[in-house]
Amino acid sequence: MIPNPNIPEVIQNVPLQYYLILSTLLFVIGIIGVLTRRNAIIIFMSVELMLNAANILLIAFSSYRSDPSGQVFVFFIMAVAAAEVAVGLAIIVMIYRNTRNTDIGFLNKLKW
Repeated sequence: MIPNPNIPEVIQNVPLQYYLILSTLLFVIGIIGVLTRRNAIIIFMSVELMLNAANILLIAFSSYRSDPSGQVFVFFIMAVAAAEVAVGLAIIVMIYRNTRNTDIGFLNKLKW
């Protein structure tokens, strides 16, 4: 394999398939967390895990293609995720203050 001078040496040492496997595992763990858990905070963390799995793939493909546009896109995704965390946790805290519970099944009563 001829080393590409545009790809950092750290990225060249780790095959792209390893990044794909890691990202897939993180995404699957996130999906399982969203589908099986009833706690709003755990579901929120699982969604963030899925978002980070997509970010890992964007960074890996961007590095292997020596194209910084994927890394810039990840920067904006992280900024939106930070805002999402702030708003989401504020909503969860307010729900907990009112109901003393973060169970999703209990939140179904808020419809009426």
